[in-house]
Amino acid sequence: MTQWGYRPEPEAVEDESSMPLGTSPSPVPVSVPLAPKAPRVLVMTVVHDPDDARIRYRQLTALLAAGMQVTYAAPFEASHRRPPEGVTAVDLPRAAGRQRLTAISSARRLLHKIGPEHDLALLHDPELLLAVPGLDRRRPPLVVWDVHEDTAAALRMKSWLPRAVRPLTGAAVRAAERWAEGRCSLLLAEEGYRDRFRREHPVVPNSVPVPLEKPPPPQAERVVYLGRITRARGALEMIELGRRLAGDVRVELIGPADGDVAGLIAHAHTEGWIVHHGFVPNRQALGLLPGSLAGLALLHDEPNYAVSRPTKVMEYMACGVPVVTTPNAAAAELVGHYRTGTVVPFGDVDAAEAAVRALRGDVERRERMGALGWSAARADLDWARDGRLFADLIRQWSVGSPVG
Repeated sequence: MTQWGYRPEPEAVEDESSMPLGTSPSPVPVSVPLAPKAPRVLVMTVVHDPDDARIRYRQLTALLAAGMQVTYAAPFEASHRRPPEGVTAVDLPRAAGRQRLTAISSARRLLHKIGPEHDLALLHDPELLLAVPGLDRRRPPLVVWDVHEDTAAALRMKSWLPRAVRPLTGAAVRAAERWAEGRCSLLLAEEGYRDRFRREHPVVPNSVPVPLEKPPPPQAERVVYLGRITRARGALEMIELGRRLAGDVRVELIGPADGDVAGLIAHAHTEGWIVHHGFVPNRQALGLLPGSLAGLALLHDEPNYAVSRPTKVMEYMACGVPVVTTPNAAAAELVGHYRTGTVVPFGDVDAAEAAVRALRGDVERRERMGALGWSAARADLDWARDGRLFADLIRQWSVGSPVG
C-alpha cells in the first residue's frame, strides 16, 4: 500500500478578502508520494563461513549497493569472523559434521521471530529448509532458497555421514527439493541445476569480480591455489607437486585446510614444499593471484564438481592467470572454450608438473592464456553485471512482482 506524506489540515478561514491586513492564507494541504520503502532482506546461513565469497563479497555487496536493508544471520562467533559493515548482524551457531540440530533449531527460532519483519528471507543452506514449516505463507517474508551446489552429490562426499546411509541421501534430497519448489522461490547458481527441478527458476550465475584494468602478465616464480583445501580438491596432489617444484616454482595455497589434511599441509609448509597462507578474506586473497604462473584446480572426479563451475577457475581467469585443471566437465569446458589453460588427468601429478613447467618455459603461451582469460571474464563471467541482475531479482520478489 502506498504511503503518502501530508501537512496538517488548517483550521477553516473565510476567503482572503476577509482576512486582516498583512496576513497570508494558510498553505494548502499537499500530498507528496514518499520514496518506495527499501526492501528488507534477511540472509541466513549456518553452514557457510560468514566470509563466504558468494554470500558476503558478492550478494551482500550487491544488495547494499541497491539500497536494501540487510540482516545477516551467520555463525560469526564460531567462525571467528567480524560482521561486515552496513548490515544488521545476528550470530547463529554453526552446523558442522553431525552437530547440526542446535544450529538448525536456533535458525528456525530466529526465522520465525524476526522473519516477518523482513520482506524476504534468503536461505543459503538446504538444512535451513527445515526452519521454514510453520511460517504463515500469507505474510512476509517470502522465502528464497539460493541453490549453489548439487546437494545430493555433496552429501555423498561428507566424511561425517555414515557410509551406510550415503546411498539414501539422494532420494531424501530430491524429495526435499520437490517440497521446496512448492513452498519457496528458488534461485539457481548454475544453468546445469535446471534439470533437478520440475519448474523453471531464475539463474544468477556464480560469477566473480573482474578487474577493470588488464592484470600484469604471468611470471615464472609461483603457482597458486585459492579455496578450501580438502582431499577431494587435490590437497595431496598439491603437496606432492610442491615437493617436486621446490627450488624452481613456489606453490602457494590460499585458504583453510580441512582437519584430515591440516597436519599434512602444516608439515609441507614447514618443509618448504608449499607456502600455506591459511584463511584470507576474499578481496585480499584475490590480490594474491595476479602475476602467478598458474592457478591450480586439481579437483577429483566427483559428481558435485561435474556441473558446478569452480569459482577458483573463474577467479584465476579474471586475474589473468593460466589454469591447470583436472577434467571435471564444467572446469574443462571453461578452459577449453576460452583457451585459458591446460587440462590434466585426475590424480596425475606427473601431468600437473609437466603443465606447470611447460608454462614456465613458454612466456608467450602463458601471457596469451592469461590475456584470454581476463578478456573472457570481462565479457562473460563478471559479477558487476550479474550482481545487478541478482539485486533486481531480489527487489522484484520483495515487492511481490512476478519473476520470469
